Amino acid sequence: MNIFYPFEYFARWLTYDLFHISNIALAGSLEFFVYDTLKILLLIVVITHFMSWLRYYLPIEKLRDFLVSRRFYGLDYFLATIFGTVTPFCSCSSIPLFIGFMQARIPLGVTFSFLITSPLINEVAIGLFIGLFGLKITAIYVLAGILIGMVGGFILGQLKMEKYVADFVWNIQSPKKGEAVDKKLPVGQVAKIISQEAFGIIKKIALYILIGVGVGALIHGYVPGGFFEEYLQKAGVWGVPVAVILAVPLYSNASGVIPIIQSLIAKGIPIGTGLAFMMAIVGLSLPEAMILKKVLKWQLLASFFGIVTLGIILIGYLFNALI
Repeated sequence: MNIFYPFEYFARWLTYDLFHISNIALAGSLEFFVYDTLKILLLIVVITHFMSWLRYYLPIEKLRDFLVSRRFYGLDYFLATIFGTVTPFCSCSSIPLFIGFMQARIPLGVTFSFLITSPLINEVAIGLFIGLFGLKITAIYVLAGILIGMVGGFILGQLKMEKYVADFVWNIQSPKKGEAVDKKLPVGQVAKIISQEAFGIIKKIALYILIGVGVGALIHGYVPGGFFEEYLQKAGVWGVPVAVILAVPLYSNASGVIPIIQSLIAKGIPIGTGLAFMMAIVGLSLPEAMILKKVLKWQLLASFFGIVTLGIILIGYLFNALI
């Protein structure tokens, strides 16, 4: 069951029944914008409230200490990528949980491992991959996504770039051990405090969400069909980096773009080039960058995109060499 179906229905009703838009490009852009804006805002409201409740009542420090324990060196990055794999979010939808991780003081590199992996792999995408490409390619793809998440997160963690996270993220403190229990505030008062904190975060990033989804909606509606296919076929050996560059302005989740990649591969695009195109769409989108710009300073944002871009290009060439 698609929990976001009411948003899909509303977006179609608004576009076609209320406004009676007949222009295909404009209708597609508006429907995309309304649906994705409502979906992402709902996710942000739910997740920011959930993380605020979690910080208030649970000892997040224990989770943080577990993830950074030397007894499990490297496992923290792996666990973050696995968590990213089982969360069916697109890149923009993953950001609220990413913010919550940082506020809970989960190490920055581990948090980035989640953010990198979450849009690349999910159970729906895996199902589509098995149906379209078979078990072998699906297994390699999943391992490649986890590898990019682990290595990318590890490198970003080693760069010690916490100072390039926006100040408002660090200013929201988790309660000290036992503090929530000692306060014994009424549930209604706690809910009010948590809601104020959550909506304070939302206000800081809402405009960037609207701008980011708006850019994605314009591209979704107005970029002509076959545009990317034409350029990827002409690129030859440079097809992988060209595919990544062409994909950055786009915005979609893995489930939505996999059928497109199948058509590109069927028409002669090497599979590694096609997969690099898909991974860049879901993991390096311009709308994601515009939203993250409110949370990360440009030095960290550039490092994140640079490392993930390099990883995707290497994976693309590896697929082309092996398959």
